[in-house]
Amino acid sequence: MMQRVVDHVLGVAKESLKAITYESLNNIVRLINGVSALLLALLPGKANILEGIHGWELKPTFRGPRFPRWMENGVSSFNQFIHELSVDSDNSSLEYSSGEEDSDRFDCPPSPASQSSRTSEAGFAKYSRHQMDWIQYILLLILFPVKLLLCIPLHLFRLVYYGVSKAMSITGNKRPSHLHAHKRVLSLKDHIIHRATDRRRGVVEDLHQGIELSIEAVFDVVHKAAHLLISPSEAFGTLFRLFSSHESGTKEDCDGVEDTPIYSATLGENDPTPTQRNVKYQPLNTDARTCQDVITDLGYPYEAIRVITADGYILLLERIPRRDSRKAVYLQHGVFDSSMGWVSNGVVGSPAFAAYDQGYDVFLGNFRGLVSREHVNKNISSRQYWRYSINEHGTEDIPAMIDKIHEVKTAELRLTKPDIEEETDDDQLYNLCAICHSLGGAGMMMYVITQRIEGKPHRLSRLVLLSPAGFHDDSNAVFSMAELLLVLLAPVLSLLVPAFYIPTRFFRMLVNKLARDLHNLPAVGGLVQTLMSYVVGGDSSNWVGVLGLPHYNTNDMPGVSFRVALHLAQMKRTGRFRMFDYGSASANMEVYGSPMPLDLGEHYGLIDIPVDLVAGQKDKVIRPSMVKKHYKLMKGAGVDVSYNEFEYAHLDFTFSHREELLSYVMSCLLLVDPNKKHQVNQRVVRSRRKGQVATSG
Repeated sequence: MMQRVVDHVLGVAKESLKAITYESLNNIVRLINGVSALLLALLPGKANILEGIHGWELKPTFRGPRFPRWMENGVSSFNQFIHELSVDSDNSSLEYSSGEEDSDRFDCPPSPASQSSRTSEAGFAKYSRHQMDWIQYILLLILFPVKLLLCIPLHLFRLVYYGVSKAMSITGNKRPSHLHAHKRVLSLKDHIIHRATDRRRGVVEDLHQGIELSIEAVFDVVHKAAHLLISPSEAFGTLFRLFSSHESGTKEDCDGVEDTPIYSATLGENDPTPTQRNVKYQPLNTDARTCQDVITDLGYPYEAIRVITADGYILLLERIPRRDSRKAVYLQHGVFDSSMGWVSNGVVGSPAFAAYDQGYDVFLGNFRGLVSREHVNKNISSRQYWRYSINEHGTEDIPAMIDKIHEVKTAELRLTKPDIEEETDDDQLYNLCAICHSLGGAGMMMYVITQRIEGKPHRLSRLVLLSPAGFHDDSNAVFSMAELLLVLLAPVLSLLVPAFYIPTRFFRMLVNKLARDLHNLPAVGGLVQTLMSYVVGGDSSNWVGVLGLPHYNTNDMPGVSFRVALHLAQMKRTGRFRMFDYGSASANMEVYGSPMPLDLGEHYGLIDIPVDLVAGQKDKVIRPSMVKKHYKLMKGAGVDVSYNEFEYAHLDFTFSHREELLSYVMSCLLLVDPNKKHQVNQRVVRSRRKGQVATSG
């Protein structure tokens, strides 16, 4: 009897402490969110803070969004099964929302109950319903005076009472009702999908869980100590039996006696075989999915190709393969981005999947500049690795990846299409278009121009450049200050800061979790979004949402070398789209053969393929005036160029679901004649042959 009373008292104290701690932490979170909402109301230009972020409210919550935004927009017919599964799960969660919290305690369906499990469950029915109600009445009489004396708020008193009652029902109540179990089973599929798509936790959620586990551990020790004090003989008897059984078990093992079999429930012959979906998550619940995980989870094929540049950098060229297609597209990301940007909006809103559904062989390029620092020289130092500018993106990275694409496509087409018409080795068997964003656009234009200057084929049929970098003289005051700082202090900063990235796994994990907190606390997230918008001159891109994407994870993340940032600052200061200035006439002479860097804008006449330029009316990072500058120079040089504007911010070109943009990009790709041979290759071949004839003559 005494032990039972102690158990109940400790249970009441533990659940009360949990409830008070939870409510206190929740009140602190509400206070932070409320102060942020107040500051948000006072700041100007807050109309666009939550633009593009669906489902946000000013009320904080410990639960993240049920589905990623891209899973709520439907899918193509290729993934109809996934679409139906998500719709069914939404319906079940709406009809049985009351069982949602309970379903979070289960990570997998319970196995069929065996005879031993049914026997053990019968031991929990110690108290009748009348006895449990009597205990709860006494509990109410005890807690109500405490509420009056300590002035505990009514909602906190209800929470404590509910928590204690729940604890008593767990230890002494009957099994859940049939209706409750039915709801739990129906909500299981929704729970599995929620856990499989988004199991990340923020810092606040980790703090709450850590406090709860600490309380459990402390009360477990107190509970064992109380039992030892109340009935020492029983405690010592239990310990004696435990040690004696351990010794006897050891002796039997030494004598060769077989262990006692453990009976467990098994599935019947007609029961479906359980399947497990492997999702990349870290022990601390941070999302570590890769581009491969996103592509394969949506049912598309995937291939990874390792590419080694001429200067020893190892790049990852990813692919959604259509090996027999003579239409290929190469997508190149921008600054602080990776191939994940082209697939992050899922099936409906991602350019990579849209191109694949149109019959294209899709290649996703990745620039050098990951924290993992992959290089043929395993002992390369950080300073040596990050010693590159945009020059290396356009003259090393892109050529290596496009040469690999040409090698792979040529071999596959000759193998899969034996009836292909006879063509010489110099002719190209496929058409390759390029879609580039921001820094990727600048690198691609540099690649085409330098290849033409060197008399090499660039193997491209069309360029689609989304808000391309290159000209930056029309920008905000923050960028102007950064440009001045970088240019003036470059000799010192280059020694102290070789690159801009988050260096350790701990801080990358912290950023990932803080991004989850910014989603759970919308006022705080809105405040951060507004401040980021101020920094980039009012750009309304979803900066908070981008921080939560998987390519900013614990394992790896993209970085920007100091020389790339300095190169952009040089472009802004001079108002020209030039290659990197090494700081002296002699150094430039050694690299370019002239005292000044090569001005790419003066060589736009070498671009011999159609170019489609796209600008964002809300883009404050690369303003439409800067994209128009590309257009005017190309038009004046006789390039077949087009210009279009959409009402987008800078990141909306890759991280937002924009049907009109995808339609426009796909229409640009379809303008390429798949049966037309590559004219650039023919020109280069003819010029080479003429040179060979002149030399031999």
